[in-house]
Amino acid sequence: MEPVRILQVVTMMNRGGLETMLMNYYRQMDRGKIQFDFIVHRLERGHYDDEIESLGGVIYRMPPIRPGNYRLYFKKLAEFFGAHSEYRVVHSHINENSSFVLRAAKQAGIPCRIAHSHLSDLKLDLKFPFRVYAKAVMKDNPTRYFACSKNAGRWLFGKGIEKTDNLIVMNNAINLREFALDLSAREQVRDELQAGERLVIGHVGRFNEQKNHSFLIDIFHSIYRRNPNVLLVLVGAGHLEPAIRRKVEKLGLSGNVAFLGVRSDISRLMQGMDLFLFPSLYEGLPVVLVEAQAAGLRCIASSAITKEADLTGRVRFIGLQESPDHWALAVLDSSYEHADTSKQLRESGYDSAQTAEWLASFYHSAWRPILNPR
Repeated sequence: MEPVRILQVVTMMNRGGLETMLMNYYRQMDRGKIQFDFIVHRLERGHYDDEIESLGGVIYRMPPIRPGNYRLYFKKLAEFFGAHSEYRVVHSHINENSSFVLRAAKQAGIPCRIAHSHLSDLKLDLKFPFRVYAKAVMKDNPTRYFACSKNAGRWLFGKGIEKTDNLIVMNNAINLREFALDLSAREQVRDELQAGERLVIGHVGRFNEQKNHSFLIDIFHSIYRRNPNVLLVLVGAGHLEPAIRRKVEKLGLSGNVAFLGVRSDISRLMQGMDLFLFPSLYEGLPVVLVEAQAAGLRCIASSAITKEADLTGRVRFIGLQESPDHWALAVLDSSYEHADTSKQLRESGYDSAQTAEWLASFYHSAWRPILNPR
């Protein structure tokens, strides 16, 4: 019997939190029974594309979703679903824009249409009115409502869905074994970073407005003025990276900030860190904050992030209205010991092996009425 093929809809399969979470599930599926295919919205290849294809997945490319090309995009969606009647389950991860995908899927008669919320807010920019429009279009286009947290579900679907059994909070689970404390890896990473005895503060995230890197550098500058024996490790890439590099140089911090780019060994790099700093402007329930806790790190994060993200009691939340000095003192007053958090995270439902098993069962239950019609 052929595997059930599930169509996952994303922006691009780069090494972001959502994308890494999907790959964690995909790798642990019985691909003789469940196979993932992907719609992406970029022409260029993503970091995970080669692996997806090696696992048997198919990648379809759509144009970017922009207000100026809505008509073209809607036409392409209709053509796609008209040509691919084999898909009976569509799982869309593009937040408010899922409404467009699932509307086309509904018109094509696809019975199981999952909208999955991964954010709890949006920045005010020129696209904001169009995003409000996209949320308004959501209506009953989904048949299932998923979210990474209650806040994320409320933000995208409204309180009416949040208060019912229709909302499924699906944890942003990770491979806990990868993040278990490894003292030899810690020594290797610190040697590679030439960290010595310095306090190593880590951050993982795209260089975009959401991750608030400019404020992060302000915090680090305040830390450095109080304790110059410190190193900031920045993992990721993005359009704001050149501006952040210039700011680091202007503040005289170049010798104390390491730009590591996009990495595939996040679990290993976290072994070498002493504390994780995460002042995002908004998030859903960030995978990387789960990963940092799984690595046993103390974390200091913005209070814009849902308190649901503190799974181990090792996350301290601080308001973004507080000064960089306030944040710096919190970092310097923290303890830096690593802890084994695997049991807590497993019992909280954040082991990707368990979640992958649940998700496979869900997909099969969605298919069963189609496979065995009465």
